[in-house]
Amino acid sequence: MTVLVTGSAGRLGWLLRLAWAGAAGGLPVLWTARKPGPGLTGWDIGRDAPPQMPRGAILLHLAGVVGGDGARLPLNAAVTREVCRAAAQAGAGHVFVASSVAVYRPGPSDLAETAPPDPASPYGAAKLQAEVAARQVLAESAMPGLTILRIGNVVGADALLGRAGPATLDPVAGQPGGPLRSYIGPGRLASVLAALIDLAHRGHRLPATLNLAEPGVVAMADLLTAAGRDWQFGPPNAQVVPRVGVDTRALQHLVPMPAATPAGLVADLAQFRGRWP
Repeated sequence: MTVLVTGSAGRLGWLLRLAWAGAAGGLPVLWTARKPGPGLTGWDIGRDAPPQMPRGAILLHLAGVVGGDGARLPLNAAVTREVCRAAAQAGAGHVFVASSVAVYRPGPSDLAETAPPDPASPYGAAKLQAEVAARQVLAESAMPGLTILRIGNVVGADALLGRAGPATLDPVAGQPGGPLRSYIGPGRLASVLAALIDLAHRGHRLPATLNLAEPGVVAMADLLTAAGRDWQFGPPNAQVVPRVGVDTRALQHLVPMPAATPAGLVADLAQFRGRWP
């Protein structure tokens, strides 16, 4: 049994390589990236033939376009479709597709997986299109299992603590800590993914969609303060999103974890400081 990971040269791919140290849930990992490199098998998805996968392999699809030229965002769906087709043809046991909580329309309450997707940004729309592409392949092929992972803000991989220097936050009326978000620490993310992969390997029936974040929401100002970062509020911004929180009860049923706290998230990030690209 093997775990194949796409996008292994990206930020989350680097994180998993550090955290798993070559294995996930005790399973060997084949790390793939668009260009080959030390410890990386080259797979330019859509151009190269996929690497050989043993039957029953578990695939974690991280590769995708996250920013830059908006015209490239539709590539997320095309790449996801190719990856899922390759998994189906190889007889993969389960496929995990990394999506984002950006597929939801933010609101005052935690958003469950059953909430109708209604992305407010081009990135969210592109990730939703990738979800649709993955499900189409599942419906058209013999791919046995698919789980869409709608991932919250990953501390250190986001724009808040992933950049050096002072931060400026948009003020939110009635929220002294500024915008509220669902977060997950990088180490916690790696351990949750390993646990889900292990469940899939052991034949556990997994949900078609899972929100992936630590329970609760955290104020951005509190997170910056816990990290010892300088910050200030900027001028009022009519476009500010006051709250993006997701319901994690389905994930908690599979992988229990404590609620997110600013101190806990910062401590999680600290173990990777200086080791990320």
